[in-house]
Formats: sequence, structure tokens, C-alpha cells
Amino acid sequence: MTTQSTDTTVVVSGAAVLLPGADTVRALAEGPAAGGAPVEPAEHVGRKGLRYKDRATQLGYCLTAAALKDAGLLGDDGLTCAPESVGVVASSNFGNLDTVARALDTIREETVTATSPMDLPNASSNVIASSAAIRYGLRGPNLMVCNGETSGLDAVHWATTMIAAGRAERVLVLGVEPDNDVVRKLLGGTRAVDGGAALVLESRPAAERRSATVRAVLGPYTRSAGTPVPGSARRWELPEHLGRASGAHGVLQCAAAVGWFDAGERGPVHAVAGTAADDASAGLLLMAPEAA
Repeated sequence: MTTQSTDTTVVVSGAAVLLPGADTVRALAEGPAAGGAPVEPAEHVGRKGLRYKDRATQLGYCLTAAALKDAGLLGDDGLTCAPESVGVVASSNFGNLDTVARALDTIREETVTATSPMDLPNASSNVIASSAAIRYGLRGPNLMVCNGETSGLDAVHWATTMIAAGRAERVLVLGVEPDNDVVRKLLGGTRAVDGGAALVLESRPAAERRSATVRAVLGPYTRSAGTPVPGSARRWELPEHLGRASGAHGVLQCAAAVGWFDAGERGPVHAVAGTAADDASAGLLLMAPEAA
């Protein structure tokens, strides 16, 4: 059961990153090294439950477990908080594209009855968010965002809105993109990041009640035809060798901000996604823990 509070401040209490060359927020903030090995989901969450799941969902499992543990919400016996107090918002633009393409190819070349009964449930666009919630028993509101370049920051915004409205005390935000042949074909040969980031957002009162460590404070969010970057803002870009971040981009930016704050930096961070070539741009201000 969630509770209403006059304090609508939302804070980051947990964060996780999984990319080739970076598996912590500090490593992300400093810049992932080139030549990193691909993420192996079985090494992070075991092999159980990975079969018949697409790459994006497997990566989502790993990020969910890592972020919940980082926030002190997941122990050896499962969640350490009420399951209904945790919602999920996931962002991915290419997530299950390979599964959808495979199902459509089968229907076109053979018949609908030839499609795999294990594949079809994974063809739903919300599979990443719903699968993470089912595996880890997260019974709060569940939302999938597939919204182009602003998708990651939009996901953070919707999570913040859920918390401020009293729909959940805390929300797991996932941003993940897989790299495979289908995605590369869509991107004209460019690779995707094959990984992502996750955040645990909480209302300040909820974090205080369980004595959670605040890692960052979320400020205003904007979305418009063009979001200017303040001249004093620190600029961060994912190294080109990792590929297109797309729906994971905004969440990765927020995770990098947490990495900077963990390292002792205290200036505000402006996360910005989308350009004049996209349908919109989004911006989010993140502040150091002391702002809480």
C-alpha cells in the first residue's frame, strides 16, 4: 500500500550499468573502455529463466537485479520491501525487434500456426517491463516506453510522476538496447549498445523511512521541440565505439550523473536527449545528494 506525502521530491537510491567495458556507474562516468567483452546474462543472474527470452529481456533481468541490490531492496530471500510498493518503467526502442521480425517471417513464409508458442509472448512491446516485474515480484504500476530518442528521459519522468502521484513509493527505471543483426539492419549497419542502465527512484520520505543512501536528486524535466543545453552544463556522450544508445541513452546519462556524484562532484547535471532532427527533445536536471 502506498502513502501520500506533501514532499514530492524524488531521489535516486540505486543505480546499475551493464555495458561492454563498463559495469559500474563510476566506470560509465569515466568512459567505458574499448574492447570490452559482451555482457553474459548467465554470469549475473544464473541460467534459470533465460531460455526463450530475447536478449533485451535478459539484459533487463541483470540490470533489475543489480539496481535493486544496489538500493538495498533485494536480498538473498527476495525483496526487502512490499512488492506492491515497487513499480517498473522500461525504455527500449529496439528491444524485441528480433522476436517480432522472426514471427513475421514465419507467418509470411509458412503460416501463423508455425510460429513458436514460446516466441509469441515475447513479441509484445511491453515484454521487458513485464518480465522484470514477474521475475522479481514487482507488483506496482508497470509501463513500457518506446518513444524514440527521448524515451529514456521520458521513462524517468513517468516514474517520477507515478511516485509524486502516490501510485508507488519507488520505481525501477530500465533503459536497455540489444545489438543483433535485425537491429543493425534497421540502423543501416550501425551497432547498438547491447546493454544499458537501471535506476531505482524513490520518494524522499520512502527513502528516509528505510535509511536509504541518496545518490542523486531529480529536478525539473522538460520536453519540447527543442531543449537547450545550459552553457554551464557538463556534457557527456557515450563513446562511439559502443554504438547507438537510443532508448537507453537518457537512463545512461542519469546513471553517469550518479557516478559523478559518487566520485564527489557536486555541480548540477543536465541530461539531454533528442536533437532538432528528432520529433522532440527532453531535458532533466539532476542534483547532488545534499540537495535532498
